[in-house]
Amino acid sequence: MPSFRCENDLLGPCDVPAQALYGIHTERAIENFPLAHRPVHRGLTHAYGAVKLASARTNHELGRWDDVKFAALEAACHEMIEGRLDDHVLVDALQGGAGTSTNMNVNEVLANRALQILGRPLGEYPTISPLDDVNLHQSTNDTYPTALKVAAIYGLRELERKVVALQEAFQQKEKEFAHVVKVGRTQLQDAVLTTLGREMSAYAEAISRDRWRIYKCEERLRVVNLGGTAIGTGLGAPRQYIFRVVEQLRLITGLGLARAENLIEATQNADVFVEVSGMLRVLASSLLKIATDLRLLSSGPDAGFGEIRLPARQAGSSIMPGKVNPVIPEAVSQAAMAVIGHDQMIIQAASAGNLELSQFLPLVADSLLTILDLLTAACDTLARLCVEGIEADEERCRMHVRGSTATVTALVDRIGYGRGCELALAAQQQGRSVREIAIEQEVLTGEEFDRLVSPPCVTRLGSVGNDSNITRS
Repeated sequence: MPSFRCENDLLGPCDVPAQALYGIHTERAIENFPLAHRPVHRGLTHAYGAVKLASARTNHELGRWDDVKFAALEAACHEMIEGRLDDHVLVDALQGGAGTSTNMNVNEVLANRALQILGRPLGEYPTISPLDDVNLHQSTNDTYPTALKVAAIYGLRELERKVVALQEAFQQKEKEFAHVVKVGRTQLQDAVLTTLGREMSAYAEAISRDRWRIYKCEERLRVVNLGGTAIGTGLGAPRQYIFRVVEQLRLITGLGLARAENLIEATQNADVFVEVSGMLRVLASSLLKIATDLRLLSSGPDAGFGEIRLPARQAGSSIMPGKVNPVIPEAVSQAAMAVIGHDQMIIQAASAGNLELSQFLPLVADSLLTILDLLTAACDTLARLCVEGIEADEERCRMHVRGSTATVTALVDRIGYGRGCELALAAQQQGRSVREIAIEQEVLTGEEFDRLVSPPCVTRLGSVGNDSNITRS
C-alpha cells in the first residue's frame, strides 16, 4: 500500500497520508499554522457537523443528490456531531483565512468519510467532493460564525447548569450559617455586625445575576447568517436553500435559531461575540471577588481571620509542616483572570475586522469557547470542592464579635452615637469587651446587650427605633 496519495489544488500537487480522512487543504494548513499547537475547539467541530448536515439535508430536498450519496454524507455528518471524527480535524486553533482552513478540514473529512461508507477510495472526489458536494451553497464566511454560535450556545447551557449548582451551594450555606453572628468589614476594617449566612447570601445573589446574564447571552447568539455565503448576498445559493437551511439547522440542534434579517450585516460584524464575552467576563469578576473573600475569611487559621474552614484539599508546603493552602479559590481566581484576558483578545479581534468580513474569527472562536470551558470548570470546582464543604468556626466568630468595637454600632439606636463612642474607647483602652463595659457602666443589661447583637437584630432591614419614629409621625 502506498504511504501517500497525491491531491491537487490551485497551487499544484501535494502528498497527503494515504489513509488520512483530511485532504490537501488541511495538509497545507498544518504546515502553515504552527501557532497554538492545538486543534480547533472540539465543540466547534461538532457544531460544524450540524451545520454541514443542515446544508446537506436542504440540498437533498432541492434534488441535488441521489439518496445513496445523501445517506453517506448524512452518516458522516452524524459521526462528526457525535465526536467520532475529532482525531481527523487537525488544523490549528489559530489560522489565517477567517476560518477557511477549519471549513475545508471539515469538508475534506466528511467527503472522505462518506467515500469510506460507500466503499470508495479516499480522495475519489469526482464521486463526493469536499467543495462541490459538502460545501455546496456555502462559504466559510457563513458556516464558521454559525457553527461558532451553535457551539457557544451549547457551552452556555452547560455553564448555566454549573452556575445553578454554585448558586445553590451558597444558598445552602446561607441557611446553615444563618445563626452565626460575625463582624462585617468595609475597607478590611471592622464595621458592623452581620451573620455568616448573610455573607453567603450575597455570593448566591451575585451568582444569580450571572445566571440571568448567561440566559441573555443565548438570546444574543441565536441569530445566524447561514445562507449568506461569502458576504451575505447569498451569492451562489438558490433562494429556496437560503430560506430553508436555518430551519433544518434548528431541527437538528434543537436550538431556537433564526436567520438574520440583514445577512450582510451579520456576516460583516462580530460585535455580538464581544457583547457575550463581556457578560461572561462579569461572571469571572464575581468568581474572582468571591474566591478572594473565601481566602480572606479562611486566612490563618491562627493568625488570620479564621472565621471559616475550607475543605483541606492537599498539603500546602514542601517546607512548612502542617500548612494547608486555599488551593481551590486560588485555582478559580486564575481561571477568572484568564477569562478576563481572553475577553480582551475577543475585543481586539472583533474590532480589527475589515469591510465585509471579520477575518480574525478563529481567535474569537478559540477565546470564546475557552472562556466557556474555564467558567464551567471554575464554577463546578468551586461548588464541589470548596463551597459545599465550608465550615464555620463559630467560636472564632464570637471571639471577634466580643473583641471588636464594631459591636457598638448594633447599640447606637438604643444608647446613641456619643455614648457608643465612649464605650468603644473604654473597651480599647482597657482591653476588655464592649459587653463587659456596657454592663459595668449600667448602660445595658446583659440580656439587652445579647438581644441587640442577636442574628435577628443584626440582619433586619432598618431598625426598630426608626420604625417606631415613622409610626409615631
